[in-house]
Amino acid sequence: MLEQAELDVDDGMFNHSFARGLKVLFAFRGAQSAMSLSEVAQAVGTSVSTAQRTVYTLEKLGLISKSPKTRKFSPTLRVLELGYNYIAADPLVEAANPFLAELSNITGETVNLTEPLDHEMVYVSRVVAAKFIPIHMPIGSRIPMYCTASGRAYLGALPDEQAQAILDASALQRHTQWTETDPVKLMEIVRQARREGIAHNKEELFLGDMTIAAPIMSQRGTPVAAVHIVAPTSRWTLEEALARLGPLVFDCARGINNSVRSFT
Repeated sequence: MLEQAELDVDDGMFNHSFARGLKVLFAFRGAQSAMSLSEVAQAVGTSVSTAQRTVYTLEKLGLISKSPKTRKFSPTLRVLELGYNYIAADPLVEAANPFLAELSNITGETVNLTEPLDHEMVYVSRVVAAKFIPIHMPIGSRIPMYCTASGRAYLGALPDEQAQAILDASALQRHTQWTETDPVKLMEIVRQARREGIAHNKEELFLGDMTIAAPIMSQRGTPVAAVHIVAPTSRWTLEEALARLGPLVFDCARGINNSVRSFT
């Protein structure tokens, strides 16, 4: 979601009304997927009258609609078009998809591609296997870097000072009893991911969920994404996943790296 500081711009070229409209759209997420007018105002930190004008405009543009039953507003399918336009234009997604599909076919497990946004990773491509996976993460889902394999793989490909800055900006909260939140230990995990070329997470974000990841690098040698495979604890031990899936994930990332270097 857009932060208030991002809207408090003292610049004559900055369109505050447009920014408020975007902030309203970003506010519809999670438990706030449908909101009344007063809830919208509270979520974006503005008056009801200001929120009313913004909501009215978005409704007229077909970006949000009001339920006749609950009288609450929610995004329409037209909002999905904005996200689709990014995915369709992202050359990395197009280059990576064949490699993701091959890895999923070889292992029978679900494989994902995520890209960094602030201190989180965003799902931009996903090949879902037929086998059961405990957590559904649709395209556009965001996960914290510090406690996920894809985030740790990305952080491990950064210099220490950049990785540390992202960890410092992250809310290091416990999602499960296994979540590591100690900053010193997290940097040790990041450095280990750098040395080994792969990273892992075992039930630190969701119970029953374990993932193995490797970074995707640009031609300039900077990380731009991460590929990770889901290895549910119901089917895999960490040792088995690292031994059998780790090299395959590494090879998948290397294949994507070789492909993306033709356009990055």
